[in-house]
Amino acid sequence: MAEPVRMCVGCRERSAKKELIRIVRTPAGEIVADAAGKTPGRGAYICRKASCLAKARKSRALERALDTAISPEDYEKLTAAVEAAGG
Repeated sequence: MAEPVRMCVGCRERSAKKELIRIVRTPAGEIVADAAGKTPGRGAYICRKASCLAKARKSRALERALDTAISPEDYEKLTAAVEAAGG
């Protein structure tokens, strides 16, 4: 069985789902990094590199994918999560 493939919203490269970090807008409107990939809500994927998150922030690709505005505080939490994951 083939492994699921997803596209990074920052660099637009396709990678195996398990190699990416899922960013979720929960039903309550909170923006979180979903390590397990099971949190309910609208999701987008990003590489485990801080540069990809920076590209997504600059182009507002993550905001478009999640269909919501993302605060600077949320971006700080996401940056910390990406760096902790190996970026």
